[in-house]
Amino acid sequence: MQAPPEGRRAVYDLGPRKKRGSGMLKGIGALIVLGGLAVGAVFTMRAGDAPKVGVEVGLPAFGPKTPFTVTVEEPKRGPIAIRVVLKQEGTQVTLLEETFTARPWHQLWGEPVAAKSYELTVDKKTNAPDLRVGEATIEVWAKGAQTWAVAGPETTESVTLPVRLVPPSLEVSSSHIYPTQGGCEAVVYEVGETAVESGVQAGEWFFPGYPLPSGRDNERFVLFAVPYDLGDVQEVKLVARDDVGNEMAIDFIDRFTPKPFKEDTINVSDRFMGIVVPKIMGKTPSFKDRGSLLDNYVAINSEMRKDNAARLVELSKASEPKFYWKRSFDQMQAQVFSSFADRRTYMYEGKAIDKQDHLGFDLASTKKAPIPAANDGKVVLAEYFGIYGNAVVIDHGYGLSSLYGHLSSIDVKVGDMVTRSQTIGHTGATGLALGDHLHFTMMLAGLPVTPLEWWDAHWIHDRIALKLGDALGFVDDE
Repeated sequence: MQAPPEGRRAVYDLGPRKKRGSGMLKGIGALIVLGGLAVGAVFTMRAGDAPKVGVEVGLPAFGPKTPFTVTVEEPKRGPIAIRVVLKQEGTQVTLLEETFTARPWHQLWGEPVAAKSYELTVDKKTNAPDLRVGEATIEVWAKGAQTWAVAGPETTESVTLPVRLVPPSLEVSSSHIYPTQGGCEAVVYEVGETAVESGVQAGEWFFPGYPLPSGRDNERFVLFAVPYDLGDVQEVKLVARDDVGNEMAIDFIDRFTPKPFKEDTINVSDRFMGIVVPKIMGKTPSFKDRGSLLDNYVAINSEMRKDNAARLVELSKASEPKFYWKRSFDQMQAQVFSSFADRRTYMYEGKAIDKQDHLGFDLASTKKAPIPAANDGKVVLAEYFGIYGNAVVIDHGYGLSSLYGHLSSIDVKVGDMVTRSQTIGHTGATGLALGDHLHFTMMLAGLPVTPLEWWDAHWIHDRIALKLGDALGFVDDE
């Protein structure tokens, strides 16, 4: 290109002239488009995460009824589907199947979605009738949330365990098992090696079996009772259970004697309640005031009585697996005022206000008379104890114990070893007692039983010692 002549201005054609600001608008537009694409991509790709799945079976194998726990967690948007199946050799049973609505894809905030948790059971009687010996698998499948462009991620977790459905073997060794309603007995038996627990089930009460001292490896014995309020001996079974719930239960009683108990009526006066209720409440800080003397008395007679009974059961669970005693149980020389399992109706101003069973013997002689320990044993309770007032409980071993209530004084402490006929305290009128006396109870596994049998050396010899032999080493000194 030649330079223009001197004195003339050069003019060049550079194409059409652009409007001012158009480039800026285009740049902003591009940014908007890119931002929109980015946001769209975020929401388009915002599928849920793969759920975390947990399966926990608390038993080492599947038995006739096996509980297990399933947890599914996906805190981002939550799972949309869960399925739990039981698989075994080509068969499959669905134990759980659920679908959910996930958190919306555009919601970027909020609390994490709560984990799903399920308590389930493999039950041969209901949801798994075809379960058989071998192996079986619990499989859990869970799916996370999807978007229109991305499928939801999936997770599968499984647990495989053996299946055991054969109960332990169980065979009775002893004979002449003749319990009485409200009384005790003993049985010797043999169990299979898979048994982890055995004993006598009597209604709601379970009396555990123990290895027979100096017996064979599979030989067991159990002291048991027929509860005073259980009249149907068909509810009493010798049982053996394994670690996955298989159970063998057999009849073993040769003869059963039902026993009717006496009905009694107790008239409650304002004077009596005014004496005992404030004292018990003052000694029992945990007791809640019901607002009136009568209401407090009824609550003490019923609710506190129930709480005391529950504590006695708990104490029995720590009973030493040994025989502390070798002789019959000593009876305090006194007059009997109330017997075991008297059915009492409590009356106030001509109306029934409560019904309870008197589960022991009331024995009275002179005021503040010395109380003998019924037999050798270990003191496991020595304190103010609800309806019993000042009380002592002695463990005699293998779940057998004795209770002494309403004492004016306690002469032993927890942990003391006592001997038969040793003075452990003195009679009194503490707790729910109108006059000075001893409330005496024998218990097996925390269940009150009649003391008459344990006071009788011939009964112990025939019903207990002959079956256990050298394991007890009973000395019949009568």
